[in-house]
Amino acid sequence: MANRRDFIKTAAIGSVAMALNSFKSNEDEIPFFDGKVNKPIVISTWNFGVKANGAAWEILKNNGRALDAVEAGVKIPEGDPTERSVGYGGRPDRDGRVTLDACIMDENANIGSVACLEHIKHPISVARAVMEKTPHVMLVGDGALQFALSQGFQKENLLVEDSEKEWKEWLKTSHYKPIANIENHDTIGMIALDSSGNLSGACTTSGMAFKMHGRVGDSPIIGAGLYVDNEIGAATATGHGEEVIRISGCHLVVELMRQGKSPQKACEEAVSRIVKLTKNRGKNLKDIQVGFIALNKKGEYGSYCIQGGFNYAVNQTSGNKLVDADYFLK
Repeated sequence: MANRRDFIKTAAIGSVAMALNSFKSNEDEIPFFDGKVNKPIVISTWNFGVKANGAAWEILKNNGRALDAVEAGVKIPEGDPTERSVGYGGRPDRDGRVTLDACIMDENANIGSVACLEHIKHPISVARAVMEKTPHVMLVGDGALQFALSQGFQKENLLVEDSEKEWKEWLKTSHYKPIANIENHDTIGMIALDSSGNLSGACTTSGMAFKMHGRVGDSPIIGAGLYVDNEIGAATATGHGEEVIRISGCHLVVELMRQGKSPQKACEEAVSRIVKLTKNRGKNLKDIQVGFIALNKKGEYGSYCIQGGFNYAVNQTSGNKLVDADYFLK
């Protein structure tokens, strides 16, 4: 008969075996970690993320803070009138008004957001001011504009000539049907890990072209278009904002990473949930696009989207590159 000591030894061996089996079952999700963190690193959505990453990298390579880097990075497309889906030059709503949405989040869960903001070229900086100078999280519409002006931001006409021409042409039919990867090329989301090992993120957009006035998508909503958890990782999204909001997309991606999934697997799972809900609602997947990018505390990153055509930019010590995201609809 086994004595108490033998029983304890057997139980201990069994526990170790169970732990090893448990680790083995997750090895497709949790890559081997050798203790080296890939930092600094910044990733952002779409091809305009390459230039945006360059501005962010100037801060990160000099041991700057991730928060400063993501703000500086997304301001590049915000201020470019040729980028017709972000900031100055963004496409208007159906009333001909350019309304902007943005949010920002730092490593301490400080957050700021603006929605349906008009006449201000850099909504991301207004969002940061909301975060740092008010007791609130989100300001919208005229209230957001009044606050921006009180902080010294300049009121400008954001409707450039090309966008106005497109809007007037659209008015001839007023047919509203967003096209995947075209009107949805509408957001720059950026997440970064700095040399101190801290994460931050920013997200900014002019939203869907010819939307109803007052429409707000996922981009200014913490947990939908952007989420940062400095213990785990960060995620941001682009595409049909309504679908991202439906699953609290970026919070979901980060929580999946908390459960042990890699950034890639977490993005894939979030997309699969949107796919399932879309099918359950009788909608055609080919009519929508959603893409996620994610970054964890180790500096590992991943991305996934519903259909091909989405790309994202990655800047690390090895250089700045554009990557085509993997996708569901093959």
